[in-house]
Amino acid sequence: MSDVIYQAQPPLEFIPPKFNPLFLQAVHLLLPSWISWQTAITQIEADNLEVLVDLYRQFQEGKIRFLLAFRHPKTDDPFCLAYLFSQLVPRVAREQGTALQSPIHAHFIYDRGIPLWAGSYVGWVASRLGGTPIQRGKADWTGLRSARDLFANGRFPMAAAPEGATNGLSEKVSPLEPGIAQLGFWCAEDLHKDNRSEQVLIVPVGIKYSYVDTPWRAIAGLLSELEAASGLPINSANQGNVPCLESLYPRLLTLAEHLLDLMEKFYKRFYHQNLPDVKTEISDRNEVLAVRLQALLNAALQISEQHFDLQSKGKLSDRCRRVEQAAWNNIFREDFKDVKALSPVEKALGDRVAEEANARMWHMRLVESFVAVSGNYIREKPTVERFAETTLILWQMIARIKGDKTSQRPQLGKQQVKITIGQPISVSERYSTYKENRLGARQAVADLTNDLQQAMESLMNPEK
Repeated sequence: MSDVIYQAQPPLEFIPPKFNPLFLQAVHLLLPSWISWQTAITQIEADNLEVLVDLYRQFQEGKIRFLLAFRHPKTDDPFCLAYLFSQLVPRVAREQGTALQSPIHAHFIYDRGIPLWAGSYVGWVASRLGGTPIQRGKADWTGLRSARDLFANGRFPMAAAPEGATNGLSEKVSPLEPGIAQLGFWCAEDLHKDNRSEQVLIVPVGIKYSYVDTPWRAIAGLLSELEAASGLPINSANQGNVPCLESLYPRLLTLAEHLLDLMEKFYKRFYHQNLPDVKTEISDRNEVLAVRLQALLNAALQISEQHFDLQSKGKLSDRCRRVEQAAWNNIFREDFKDVKALSPVEKALGDRVAEEANARMWHMRLVESFVAVSGNYIREKPTVERFAETTLILWQMIARIKGDKTSQRPQLGKQQVKITIGQPISVSERYSTYKENRLGARQAVADLTNDLQQAMESLMNPEK
């Protein structure tokens, strides 16, 4: 992994989907044991499964094409969806007497960068499961053509995460990227050109994690570790008492404020960033944290953007994607296709550029961890899940600062998962507006993305 990041490389190769039904069968067979062994998940349930069963029936009858747009709070999400396809959907179909062809599966879109940090074998596995990669942050036409073809002509429906990345928060949806809506309209366009009658749908899917038992003691232990790592005194005032939100929340706030102090000093002293002093202007500690955090994230991202000569415009998530792609362009280079033809000096200079690109991308990775964080996430709904998720984001930040690449994310307790199938959103009904002109197309994509955002948010917070 390290030599890939710190040395200039030829351009990333596209990993074509090579679906293997026998491999999928083996994955489905081993999946329950894998989930039990490798994750903290003990139970996976789903609501509104009859909707998904009927969608698969219509798909297999050649009446519709659809894409499952799923929430992406954690890296465990793909395992949950695989369990949904292999176990839950077939079970409900049998109970309803609906005959579905096996296997129940979905082609899927994944980030081409995942095999870089998770291991090259991940690309091999994803390919055999019918996945297709896309490089984030640029117009990856090879990847987009593959995804477009699978949507219109693939053996299975599609699945993709419109948030583009995990955000660590089960009950907060990050701003959606427009690519999913665009793929939907491309599919409708391809079907129209071929005089095919299938309707195109996008189906919002919620994924929500909750703890089987409230893990306050585990959270308290993790807080103590983070306090020690960041230089705060070990909190002994509540030793012997049963930890709870009321006793731990002040510690979490103090830790967050301390980390902000350290990072603000770091960026002011060594990167000459001008950060506003809002501590005396706002009385509420949570609001102060939120304002300081946004200012810090903006400053950190500007350091990366200035290095790559990028403009600081748009949402934080969009800016992160542009920085990521600029860094990849400096590491995986078109002019390094034939590395052997380069002189030692040219290769060394290329490695220097790659090393600097990786160093600047470090600032972006910090920002990426916090794009969905606000000062009110816990306060507006003080649950153990929200508290744990926020604490784990701080753990991730500290681990990244320390350079702990081998540390596994702490498991604070056993979890159960609730998958919720939302009502399908018709792309075909909007196609007439999309095909009118370029302005209509842009507006149709924006409207569909906005409607999908609202649908996914309502799945996470049905009481609103």
